Amino acid sequence: MPVNKIWTIEHACSHSASIDLSSRPADRRAGYAQWLAARDCTDCWQADRAEDTESKAEWLAKRRAAEQSAADAWSEQYQMPPLEGTDRSVSWAARCRHQLVAAAYTALVVEGTFGERQWEGLEDSVHLLTRAGWWIDQRDADPADLPELLEAASAEDRPTENPHM
Repeated sequence: MPVNKIWTIEHACSHSASIDLSSRPADRRAGYAQWLAARDCTDCWQADRAEDTESKAEWLAKRRAAEQSAADAWSEQYQMPPLEGTDRSVSWAARCRHQLVAAAYTALVVEGTFGERQWEGLEDSVHLLTRAGWWIDQRDADPADLPELLEAASAEDRPTENPHM
């Protein structure tokens, strides 16, 4: 007698479905049928994922709003100049700038060897960088690298010497 090709699955969600398992090798059908029975049916699984997507979207929106609020308060407290770019990039860059500079302060001053005077000089360089794209590009940078990154950014603004003169 041949091994069943059509299996009736009683899913964990209590729905029942007939599933064609003929595309699976005969010796793997029973195990796969058990695996399917331990899960929700396709409709319930998709409905559950849709709910998860909404809750994840809500969570992400709340998190972004909290990050934006913190970045805006920090920018105001330290008199950071407005960033230049599109509305979307400016808000993202403001969060990136806040996170990177705050982490750099901790890494360089609190835990490192930077003095307050050195930090003030670095902070002056931070005030000069208003291009949103630059801050977005640095979002994954090591906070301890901020002095070197700022130096490289300011070197881009300086006129280059013409070696052919």
